[in-house]
Amino acid sequence: MPSSGQISKAHISYFIGCQCTTSHRLTRKSLWIIFCFIRCIVSLLSLIPEKTMSELPINPLVLIGVGSSFAFSGLFYNLYQAKKEELRKLNEIPIFKPDQHLFKLLKSATRKRFQYIAVEGLVQPDGEPLASKFVPRSFGVVQKISEEEHWEYWNSLSKTWNSRKTNRTQTNHTVPFSLVAPGGYTSPGGHDDEVYVKVQNPLEATGLDLDRVHYRVRRAAEGGLSGAVLQGLSGERAVAKEESEEMLRVGATVTGFGELVLEADAGVGAGVMRLQAPQDGRPYILVATDYKSYLARHESSASMWKTLAVACGAVGTTVLAGTLYNLLKKHDDK
Repeated sequence: MPSSGQISKAHISYFIGCQCTTSHRLTRKSLWIIFCFIRCIVSLLSLIPEKTMSELPINPLVLIGVGSSFAFSGLFYNLYQAKKEELRKLNEIPIFKPDQHLFKLLKSATRKRFQYIAVEGLVQPDGEPLASKFVPRSFGVVQKISEEEHWEYWNSLSKTWNSRKTNRTQTNHTVPFSLVAPGGYTSPGGHDDEVYVKVQNPLEATGLDLDRVHYRVRRAAEGGLSGAVLQGLSGERAVAKEESEEMLRVGATVTGFGELVLEADAGVGAGVMRLQAPQDGRPYILVATDYKSYLARHESSASMWKTLAVACGAVGTTVLAGTLYNLLKKHDDK
């Protein structure tokens, strides 16, 4: 990891969003090619008479299995290489805490701007936080409340009730908040010497997984005889209502990837640091974890692809070696 004082174009050239998108496209495209290849082979084998199949020295299904193992091994190896390259670039991003050191670097930078860096800190609201709708004494700065109804509709053909979800609604709320260093202040703007990084438009950022603080399925109340008659006439009935609440809580650790600028503020003579979406189109990312955990998640993903590549290659190699051994043994017996 580069030191906090080192910043270069190489450090801020990381385009993590494109890397992830490229990996996902590679996975879908490669899986589709392998599927089409196997399907074509199976279709060709179906045209071969059974007598001819029995006379072949190697079972074609074994060849398909070996070929598929090596194909998947190659796919997983490509994904491992892509994730490894992503990790390399991720390590090049300068990571900072919202402290005086960062403030001094930003103040001395050209145009008082860092085009792409990572900032890790604790969430603190700039004013009053959002209170949870369902959980007492739970506060946050980003809130998502989702509600969805479960209904059943009578199918006259099958004589059964079929379930369906409908009327899904989602309400998003956010209040201005900042990232502070551990042990920092509890209310922004209290003193001139306080250092914090304001987060601009958090709902526009990607990667922000909120903490689910409430989930409940409320069953619909029975309507008695009159309700049953109405349900029979309408052919539909309410079953349940699903509700959930997710929040970015006050005090949570957040790592933001984006553009950092120093803006003048009437209330703060030295200026205010603000993390925002990069103007050059690079991704604006907020993750509800610390930088090391975020890095470990990518390392775990790379290790998984590597393990799958080795496992598939080993299976293909073992089956192929066993098949060749049996062929040679039959040839020696003759």
